[in-house]
Amino acid sequence: MKILAITNQKGGVGKTTTCVNLAASLAANYQKVLLIDLDPQGNASTGSGIDKAHLKHSIYHVLIGEKTLSEVIVPSEKGGYHVAPANRELAGAEVELVNELARETRLKKALSKLEQLYDYILLDCPPALNLVTVNALTAATSVMIPMQCEYYALEGLSDLVNTIKKVRANLNATLEIEGLLRTMFDTRNMLAQQVSAQLVSHFGDKVYNTVIPRNIRLAEAPSYGLPVLIYDKTSKGATAYLDLAKEIIHKNQQVKGAAHG
Repeated sequence: MKILAITNQKGGVGKTTTCVNLAASLAANYQKVLLIDLDPQGNASTGSGIDKAHLKHSIYHVLIGEKTLSEVIVPSEKGGYHVAPANRELAGAEVELVNELARETRLKKALSKLEQLYDYILLDCPPALNLVTVNALTAATSVMIPMQCEYYALEGLSDLVNTIKKVRANLNATLEIEGLLRTMFDTRNMLAQQVSAQLVSHFGDKVYNTVIPRNIRLAEAPSYGLPVLIYDKTSKGATAYLDLAKEIIHKNQQVKGAAHG
């Protein structure tokens, strides 16, 4: 079971788009997938076709200890994966957990009860380095960082890398960066090409080969509560996320092969 935290404290870089569409693309490749929405905006929930306004229970109830994960999980009917949804209530978890013992490990404990029900668990983190994000990084086996190839992107990246180092030192010794994902990529933009080249020269094979292009279908799909693969499977966005899913599965199989070898 791979637990992938999809995070970047910079907003608008395609985190939720990546979570929803990677979940659907992994599911299309016969993987059992759970998407956990950890953002109070609940966009990964609505993008998966779930009505966040009428949730009886959400990931908030799991973090404060009122429910188990299996009690809040619902299916994304069209997406072919499961979702632990979120809504505005989650914003209160920060305050309620502040004085609790072992507050950073709430999600990790909740996930341990699921054992091997899923091949991949994707954690859609909020655009902030807060307690909920720390819970995600503590529970994760690795981190995916979606980022736009623009001037300020590299600055924000160093903050995130430092946070990952701190979590590794104090809470999760095996946490590693799985990969950097270039999103909303415009091949005609010279700056994007330059930043992309810088990323590859600095991070090497930590940068995914798959690049997610700017694509109108990717932007439209959430308003229909659908992953782009269901909304328009011939679009460039759908093809890119299918390629990413295949790249991740292949990478995972190589790692497993090396471990058994």
